[in-house]
Amino acid sequence: MPDSESLCYYEEDHVSNSSSEPDFATILDRAITRRNSLKQLAGWIGVTTLGLNADRSSSKAAASFGQTGLTFEELARGFDETSRVADGYDWQVIAAWGDPILPGAKPLDVHNQTGDSQSKQFGYNCDYIAFIPLPSADPNVERGLLCVNHEYTDTNLMFPGLKTRDDLVALPKEIIEAEMAAMGHSVIEVARQPNGDWKIDQNGRLNRRLTALATPIRISGPAAGHPRLRTSEDPTGRNVVGTLNNCGGGVTPWGTMLICEENFNATFSGSADTTPEAENHKRYGIDGPSRFSPAWAKHFPRFDIEQEPNEPNRFGWVVEFDPMNSRSRPVKRTALGRCKHEGAGIITNHDGRVVVYCGDDERFEYVYRFVTRRAFNPDKPRANRNLLDDGTLSVAKFNDAGTVSWLPLVFGTGPLTKENGFESQADVLIETRRAADLLGATPMDRPEDVEPSAVNGCVYVILSNNSKRSADQTEAANPRPHNTHGHVLELIPKKTESGFDHAADTFQWNVFLRGGDPKSEHGDAVCHDEVSDDGWVSRPDNAAFDSRGRLWMTTDGAGESADTADGIYVCETDGQNRACTKLFFQGPRGSELSGVCLTPDDRSLFVSVQHPGEEEGSDFEKPSTRWPNFDPQLPPRPAVVAIRHRNRQPIGDR
Repeated sequence: MPDSESLCYYEEDHVSNSSSEPDFATILDRAITRRNSLKQLAGWIGVTTLGLNADRSSSKAAASFGQTGLTFEELARGFDETSRVADGYDWQVIAAWGDPILPGAKPLDVHNQTGDSQSKQFGYNCDYIAFIPLPSADPNVERGLLCVNHEYTDTNLMFPGLKTRDDLVALPKEIIEAEMAAMGHSVIEVARQPNGDWKIDQNGRLNRRLTALATPIRISGPAAGHPRLRTSEDPTGRNVVGTLNNCGGGVTPWGTMLICEENFNATFSGSADTTPEAENHKRYGIDGPSRFSPAWAKHFPRFDIEQEPNEPNRFGWVVEFDPMNSRSRPVKRTALGRCKHEGAGIITNHDGRVVVYCGDDERFEYVYRFVTRRAFNPDKPRANRNLLDDGTLSVAKFNDAGTVSWLPLVFGTGPLTKENGFESQADVLIETRRAADLLGATPMDRPEDVEPSAVNGCVYVILSNNSKRSADQTEAANPRPHNTHGHVLELIPKKTESGFDHAADTFQWNVFLRGGDPKSEHGDAVCHDEVSDDGWVSRPDNAAFDSRGRLWMTTDGAGESADTADGIYVCETDGQNRACTKLFFQGPRGSELSGVCLTPDDRSLFVSVQHPGEEEGSDFEKPSTRWPNFDPQLPPRPAVVAIRHRNRQPIGDR
């Protein structure tokens, strides 16, 4: 590994699923020819536009539903060292890596970072963002909490002198502690000033850091206390130190945060074959030297699976905590399953039960849904405290006929029995991937965000790409043996008299859009026929809705296939402009954009600019950009950006 390219974090390239089920791209391309079946979707929700985007000639004639318009002047594509936004808008950095966010925290010193200093500072590689409004004593100042995930670290951009993998192996313990403290989550109080800018309140009483280094976390649900979660440090199997690789998330109806552990496998080292968990570990990509940092296991033996074979089973969960109580203890909710959780899209079902959607972010992995057994009680907050410990986890099987079957991952049903190595529901959840394999779930093209819309009731599945799918996995109707641009699905639950049934066993599905340049010689993009040369999407990643139901999407890796920086794109989800994406914001070179989030009034948009400068040959000494400070003494710094209209209008207006 001779250069800094080898030190960049490309964990999503890993594949550990050998399922023989048809991959989703094959099913998708079959479905595009099912024009008559897609038109039948209109009867499910009473909107004639659903399903018709596969027939681009009909998009202009589609009936209007909730038409809101996106009147801003679209940004032109670009690729440079800084960020750009559509005309009429301004952007500012609210919080960047190393900014002090707790009382007494020291300013960032890139030559003297420690676990202690980083634990009081804003973490690295920010990802999912939630904005929670707070009451304000000043009517002219709005307040809120920004809750921000920190997914991983680019060690060679954070610290000087790291050129080869041998340099990573030799990292001292204090650097590893700083890395671990840079992961996790930040909670910061922010205030919108009279001029529209946002500012951190470093003395905010709710400010908090959750880290991989030192945060005590409780384990709950069916797997809590199971022997496969017990270690020498925790013989109870009910407590774990830290959360890491926190990517997507969600906010529950009762106001708690859900933060998701994604590429946890990359922090572990050791030979899986020497452990009693060999098959389980390999299914999650845990075998051999760490692809992230081999020095973790050297300084912290719990990350060496040969010494602590059960430690990986304590990661890969959804973590819940109360942002309104800085002393509350986070909880890993094992009932939601164990995988590379990309997100936790939440909606309250028509019967009051809470539904959580998520994707397992790896090529050929699956889409999941969790439905609570009990209904949410808005009048008794304490009654919802453990709502996510009891319910049914299911995995999606996409059928050629345009339906989605949700297959319950319940011990004792179908193949999930002792004969196949499952002794209890805990085993099913610890080995969620293998259980889904046995049920025949559909392997997908890197499931990223899965977000339900509160406006039209549909669920949008963001599938980033799958360049590793070979030609022999396709059929004659499949024109994309290497899906470099990704696509977005629309799942439609059946509508009842009291609302959409997100707990139903079967949904309908449809292609919302398929990425790529519609003018390309391949001719396999599926989008609105008026998408501009600047507006088409490649490699969609995270998503969010504004109050009018418009879909805001970020991209990850667009530059690898489209020669453009990653950006924020937005489109209508219904009406004659449905799926007509427009480019709104672009990040600096080497970055991906993630965690897009809007305030309830739609007048501020937040986005995470993750790993600026993460490119071949870019390192601490000679980064490809020094965004956002452009200080020759500082490397690039991941940061949260706030965007606002200069005339205080809602985001998306001219």
